[in-house]
Amino acid sequence: MRRAALCTALLAAGPAFAQAQTQGEDAEIVVTGRGLDAPPGEAAYDVVTIDRARLSSTASGRLEDALRDAAGIAQFRRSDSRSAHPTSQGVTLRGLGGNASSRALLTLDGVPQSDPFGGWVAFPAYLPDRLARIRVTRGGGSGYAGPGALAGTIDLESGGPDDLGALQLRGAYGSRESVDASAVGSATLGSGFVTVAGQYARGDGFIPTVAEDRGRVDRAAPYEQASIALRGVVDLGQGAELQANVSGFTDRRDRGVAYTPVASDGADASVRIVKRGGWGWSALAYLQTRQFASGFASISDTRDTVTASLDQYSVPSTGIGGRVELAPPIGGGVTLRLGSDVRRVEGRTQELYTFVSGAPTRRREAGGASTTVGGFADASLEAGALTLNAGGRVDHWSITGGSLVERALTGGAALTNARFANRDGWEASGRVGAALDLGGVTLRSAAYRGWRLPTLNELYRPFRVGADATGANAALDPERLTGAEIGIDWRPLEALTLRATGYWNRLDDAIANVTIARGPGTFAGVGFVSAAGVYRQRQNLDSVEARGVEFDARYATGPVSLSASYAYADSRVHASGTAAPLDGLRPAQTAAHQASATLGWQRAGAGASLTARYAGPQFEDDQNARRLADAFTLDATAALPITAALAIEARAENLADARVEAGISGPGVVERALPRTLWLGFRYRLR
Repeated sequence: MRRAALCTALLAAGPAFAQAQTQGEDAEIVVTGRGLDAPPGEAAYDVVTIDRARLSSTASGRLEDALRDAAGIAQFRRSDSRSAHPTSQGVTLRGLGGNASSRALLTLDGVPQSDPFGGWVAFPAYLPDRLARIRVTRGGGSGYAGPGALAGTIDLESGGPDDLGALQLRGAYGSRESVDASAVGSATLGSGFVTVAGQYARGDGFIPTVAEDRGRVDRAAPYEQASIALRGVVDLGQGAELQANVSGFTDRRDRGVAYTPVASDGADASVRIVKRGGWGWSALAYLQTRQFASGFASISDTRDTVTASLDQYSVPSTGIGGRVELAPPIGGGVTLRLGSDVRRVEGRTQELYTFVSGAPTRRREAGGASTTVGGFADASLEAGALTLNAGGRVDHWSITGGSLVERALTGGAALTNARFANRDGWEASGRVGAALDLGGVTLRSAAYRGWRLPTLNELYRPFRVGADATGANAALDPERLTGAEIGIDWRPLEALTLRATGYWNRLDDAIANVTIARGPGTFAGVGFVSAAGVYRQRQNLDSVEARGVEFDARYATGPVSLSASYAYADSRVHASGTAAPLDGLRPAQTAAHQASATLGWQRAGAGASLTARYAGPQFEDDQNARRLADAFTLDATAALPITAALAIEARAENLADARVEAGISGPGVVERALPRTLWLGFRYRLR
């Protein structure tokens, strides 16, 4: 905590130092609500921007759907936040595989958004209509954004009055008694502003198990979700502004059989001061709290009986951190950013397990804390048509207080009372890139190195999916990525942009769920596994190597727009020892091909769009034995204005009712993602 205290002191001292440097400056005051501008060196990297118009026009109205416009972005499973288990919603890119934790760094106004305990993303917390844009940077090593950007960085930026307007109300009724409602408003107060956004969604849900595999225990999986966000931006004078954010969400889901309710709740608060012009600087402090609970069930092979197998009744966690940045006025085409950041997360899982005659007989508590403190520098040089970038960071990490305690509910001595040794270490990461602008063509090249600390969930929490059980591993090492890429941006017409990137990535010490044995049997940390299931443990593989290409195209002229994105990833596991059977296989839940295309038309308040998405076949498991079929889906939207402010909207998700396979359990039972869902509603806009 000494390093955390030092960084906190630096965070507090930064604004005072920078304020002293700006005394007497006569800078123009422009309150934006944004952070420091992205450095010019970003031109060297594969960056995709999803604008506000697209964010507010997806068929689902959900953030994870909008992110699919950038091919290569993937969650651990194909289902969205209405039916997926929250712990399966980590985000990654470039075919690096997944284990539910995010391998991409997701931030909102500079604050890291992954769950403090598990690293997954609480997608119901984010209403796309309250955002101004999303910047997706494929490739690792973005040091100034923070550690953890292995596969890339996804930066969410909140909107201001110019983006949001005075008031926007939306409401829709859909298939399976679904309701979707939201409200977004903003107001200018002096030279600052305030915004507020809220949403509510519910539905009776669909039956996740495909029809041919269903049994008597299968039923629909309902959901109910809500969020609210309040943001204020205040002018502090001399080009500085104060940005304050408070938000919260609640999420209730069911997994389609008895004993599987899921509950997630969270609240976030952050304060950021940003100074532009002359000596630019930024100081940020934030706090996150999360509470999670989930039930798990054991289902007979004939799916006619179901019993409780695990009650993860409470998983509290917190994340606290801050950062300070300084952008001195170097001049001569040089842009420099220097800074330091700190993040501490802590949490624990509390579970009841080993059920006998429907009642638990044992209790487990496991958890710990981790802290990362780092310093970074990022420099860009603009020299005519050539832009160069070099950035790096050094981090010190520590994992402390790890424990696993298991007791019988009848009392007596602990069955397990493990206290794991504290660990710490240093990591260096960075990136270099170059972009050459030849007029209508820009050539890019980059190389980078990134790293990610194991989450508390990976270190300490076992879990189950159907009959399969996976154990934690408190000895996991950090993941480390090395990569390189080359690319070209071509603008043959003013309205048309084409981008292509080829890359190579190697993820050393990749954390994966490795099959150890098949049931029946009793295994440490997870208990009994039936003959229909397998026992896995999280382990560090030697590496995951991915080679691939990405193509993006955007065309807009008059009322017509077209965007398309395609990603190909040839990903292979390199493994030895216990994991040797995985050598040469594809990582679990990693498709070789992903594609997305949207054709849109809009004029005088009326509009329509058609979105096609394709996901190639992928494997459910590490041994490539359970194959998920490829999937092609169509989404459509249409809007018809009634007045200048009011429009009727129709939306269709998975219009052709394609079967999108999201998972396969041990007995071969297939789980599907969202079936065809139709919506009819309205949108009211007051400018």
